Amino acid sequence: MTTQSQPKPHKPAPEILTALKGWKTHSGFWLKAAVAIGLTSGLLLIVQAWLLANVVNAVVFAEASLADVMPSLWGLLALFLLRAGLAWASEQAAFHAAVQVKLAIRAQLYQKVQQLGSAWLTGERSGDLLNTLSDGVEALEAYYARYIPAMSLMALVPLAILVFVLANDWLSAVVMLVTAPLIPLFMILIGKGTEKRNQQQWQQLARMSAHFLDVIQGLTTLKLFNASRSEAQVVAQISDQYRQSTMSVLRVAFLSSFALEFFATVSIAIIAVLIGFRLFWGEMDFLYGFFVLLLAPEFYLPLRNMGTQYHARMAAIGAAEKMVEVLNTPNSPHPSLPPQGGKEQDVHPSSVLLPSPLAGEGLGMGGMFGVTISNISFTYPDARTALSNLSLDIHPNETLAIVGASGAGKTTLINLLMGFLQPQSGQILIGDTPLTAIAPEIWRKHLAWLPQKPQLFPGTVADNIRLGNPTATLTQVQAAAEQAYAAEFIVKLPQGYDTLIGEAGQGLSGGQVQRIALARAFLKDAPLVILDEATANLDRASETLVQAGVERLAQGRTLVMIAHRLRTVQTADRIVVLDQGTVSAIGTHAELLESSPLYQQMQAAYGGEA
Repeated sequence: MTTQSQPKPHKPAPEILTALKGWKTHSGFWLKAAVAIGLTSGLLLIVQAWLLANVVNAVVFAEASLADVMPSLWGLLALFLLRAGLAWASEQAAFHAAVQVKLAIRAQLYQKVQQLGSAWLTGERSGDLLNTLSDGVEALEAYYARYIPAMSLMALVPLAILVFVLANDWLSAVVMLVTAPLIPLFMILIGKGTEKRNQQQWQQLARMSAHFLDVIQGLTTLKLFNASRSEAQVVAQISDQYRQSTMSVLRVAFLSSFALEFFATVSIAIIAVLIGFRLFWGEMDFLYGFFVLLLAPEFYLPLRNMGTQYHARMAAIGAAEKMVEVLNTPNSPHPSLPPQGGKEQDVHPSSVLLPSPLAGEGLGMGGMFGVTISNISFTYPDARTALSNLSLDIHPNETLAIVGASGAGKTTLINLLMGFLQPQSGQILIGDTPLTAIAPEIWRKHLAWLPQKPQLFPGTVADNIRLGNPTATLTQVQAAAEQAYAAEFIVKLPQGYDTLIGEAGQGLSGGQVQRIALARAFLKDAPLVILDEATANLDRASETLVQAGVERLAQGRTLVMIAHRLRTVQTADRIVVLDQGTVSAIGTHAELLESSPLYQQMQAAYGGEA
């Protein structure tokens, strides 16, 4: 997952904006509630301004006493408290709307990543993807919690205020109509330049996150080769570039805020001067002039708020670019099967009748089925052919080993068998059913995968073993560890099965990590087990224990294994020799030593260590 991917072109802004607009539906009624509450508060503000203008007018010009204006003062107090409560409720509704969107988008991203599988992940950088799933999704909160409500209130509240201003002072209304469009106009003009900067900033943050994660994961290697100092300089350089990018965005943000405040202040000043002169000349009643003057700042406030929150929009566009790219990545096709009755309709793969071994839940060691690989071909996007018209039968309850030189197509074949990739031609049959007709989640319930470098997660030893069966009891976990030859070292750990281990199995040796992964496979009890060079990079003692566990795991199951060390496959029922994406030979170890020149070369070249 840490392979550096090639730079990808910018997504067009309309595609990102369409996605952001579509994601708004995940907010449910919360977003509408936030806007409705904000509009109600704006209408109450007009009532508040009218009461205040009446109180001031009564005290100054009508010489009213405190008792005379007390009802209005109590009304003002009630309005203050009510508007404060509405402001809090609007914030809460907007927050819940943003949370709903974030939960939905994060769930979609996780589901999409699972659908794309590990083959797609090998072309992505872990740090970039993690930044998208964490900080990128979090950056959407300000967009949905602040910018979207501000956009709606910008149109509704000033319009409501304008109606009352027009009824009391047409000249001030004209000034508002003329000056109000200047604020969003200059905001958009300035924001256009900031939009690209925000996208570049998010891309730099993604690259920086990916690079930092790569550095941390390879810290031991950097120390061994005395390259940590030079790498620290690279990190400092990348950090400084991100700092410059951030400051560039902030400069434009401050400039736009200044422009918005300037135009709003000048517009309010114009209205105040016009009202002041007319009051001085006696052309306007104080009550209406003061009422309009109280409303003038509130007329421009939603426009200024929208300008302030406009940067949330640009940040969301930058963050959503990678999300749109991930969500729009096409899945491997799963064609629909013809429905009963001949009617044309889509059939979900999970509704397809599966072979009897796959149809039942709780399938154990007795559920054997054959796999037929028929004339499959696969070519990678870089035009590199991995497999070419390959055919192979995997018999039930057999141990099948796959060997070959690097690039022969071993890993590609395994990825196709697990459903991570789909062949461009040919098909894989599970019993008599095409693999493409079986839902991936159903198919993967019936196979166990033991890779060369298993992934362990922070948590207890028991929790990591339970990944094979989350509902397993401690007794079942212990039994699986016994079968995998892992119980001996687990019981010697400080807290036994409750011992906490670090990221990627920190604190355990490679052989111990591999045996915990092997215990997962025992606990899952899947009928088909796939091993991808499970004993590579292990010392002889660890390899012996893992190999013994694998042989025990193979009993009563179909086992397909890739191996570099030929001595680990000598006991296999059959060995398949791949050469440039095709099957070169099939047979037992003894048969291939006599009949396969390529197998003989591998044996001679590596002395059994291939």
